[in-house]
Amino acid sequence: MKIIWRILAVVVVLLIVAGAVFYFYPLAVSDQQVRLRLWRAGVRSEYVDAGGYRMHYLEALPPEGAAGTPLLLVHGLGARGEDWAAMIPALAAKGFHVYAPDLLGYGRSPKPDVTYSISMQEMAVVQFMKAVHLARADVGGWSMGGWISLKLALDHPELVDRLIVYDSAGIYFPATFGPELFTPKDTAGVRKLMTTLTPKPAHMPDFAAKAIVRKLQANAWVLQRSMAAMMSGHDLLDFRLHTIQEPTLIVWGAQDALIPLSVGETMHASIPHSTLDVVEGCGHLAPLDCSKPVIEATVEFLRAEPPMQNGEKDFPVVK
Repeated sequence: MKIIWRILAVVVVLLIVAGAVFYFYPLAVSDQQVRLRLWRAGVRSEYVDAGGYRMHYLEALPPEGAAGTPLLLVHGLGARGEDWAAMIPALAAKGFHVYAPDLLGYGRSPKPDVTYSISMQEMAVVQFMKAVHLARADVGGWSMGGWISLKLALDHPELVDRLIVYDSAGIYFPATFGPELFTPKDTAGVRKLMTTLTPKPAHMPDFAAKAIVRKLQANAWVLQRSMAAMMSGHDLLDFRLHTIQEPTLIVWGAQDALIPLSVGETMHASIPHSTLDVVEGCGHLAPLDCSKPVIEATVEFLRAEPPMQNGEKDFPVVK
């Protein structure tokens, strides 16, 4: 009987410790869960020396050792390769060899004292492709990553086969937010950020919101430099999009409150023979919150022969 009570006592202590760890470090626990899920799905976590920096990236191969079609995914502001977690295993299962690097300043890549401009991140992507011996690839970019991917297709068309942008920045629009949105200093700021990113934000307890504040404040200087560089207008692509020759898919959350659908529609009108897919009921986090239709649209576009062009499609509300 004493043994049973001792076992129960140990279990109770472990539960208390686990609860305390989650309370004080909820993001670290969440990160480990995501990484474990990716590892179990066969997604590898790797590092490579690129342009003088040791960049971190995720890599997933198709089943049974198939070579796969190279697909490079570029994340957005304040994000990292793991933000593609809902899509990477599914795309690999469809026959793609997926690479998802952490841009400089983000995730597990280094944070050098540099400008963090779109041009600088574009060059980091070029150097990453060289480092992993990726001569050409289909390229997908989300938000700021879409801007980087568009510029990559314009400056280095020899590297890009087909192009996909998800709720992308890159052209001028009258923003309804300031740079402080991305570096909140309190829980109210975190909730404002989440409401801007998704039309249906999940309930967030205060301890989790405070953990997000700590994380974003720790990397605030990188975010602020990135935002300052973007808002300078130096790398805006308004008058260049018409020269893009690669088959291009534009995917947008219909309820995006950060970068409105009108921006996607303008890109669609500007990029020759582009296709626009709109996902109803989703916001700026469509590749995460609405991964099923986004994956469907992505695979359909990348597999289409001849390439899709001049199309528009609406996906129903995701439930």
